[in-house]
Amino acid sequence: MKFYSKTIIGIGVVLLGIFAFGGCASGPNQAADVQATAAQGVPPDQDTYKLGPEDNIEISVWKEPDLTKQIVIPPDGKITYPLIGEIKASGLTVKELQKEIHKRLEKYVSDATVTVILLKPLNYKIYVTGKVNKPGDFLVGKPTSVMQAISMAGGLTPFASPGKIVVMRKAGGKDEVFPFNYNKVSKGKSLEQNRTLMPGDVVVVP
Repeated sequence: MKFYSKTIIGIGVVLLGIFAFGGCASGPNQAADVQATAAQGVPPDQDTYKLGPEDNIEISVWKEPDLTKQIVIPPDGKITYPLIGEIKASGLTVKELQKEIHKRLEKYVSDATVTVILLKPLNYKIYVTGKVNKPGDFLVGKPTSVMQAISMAGGLTPFASPGKIVVMRKAGGKDEVFPFNYNKVSKGKSLEQNRTLMPGDVVVVP
């Protein structure tokens, strides 16, 4: 009977050890997953967010069901809307686009109440690649710094070179490269390197 009891206790200890070890091993990965998910789920500030290609919007006019349209902004940033034709949406906030559409519709619909809603903010996408725990692309709903982007990617791996990180950007058809020293910025130095990322920027961690 004593042998049986000791066996049961021994098995229980082993199982507790396995669960404890498994919990410790998965902890950092789970934390990184939660952090990345939370970062991607942040809704954009529609007062400041600039619309761009791939953003999905809905335009509606009160009591005018035929003027309710869901539109994906094309690469050139210009959308086509009934009665007013082509209008440039890229670079405008939701309120600015709403005001512009209202202005153009006045000659066709008296007292038009125009509403523009940002359904899916797909334009502001950044990329983090290299020696981070969760490399990939991230949809962000508000201005994001290099340090925040690295955090979204789960942080640096032990094999990363913190002093050799770069941000790659395409602007006006030209490639630009900006250095980022993680060690310095994390200590409050060279803070100008912790720039605000633009849509399409790539953070490369060697």
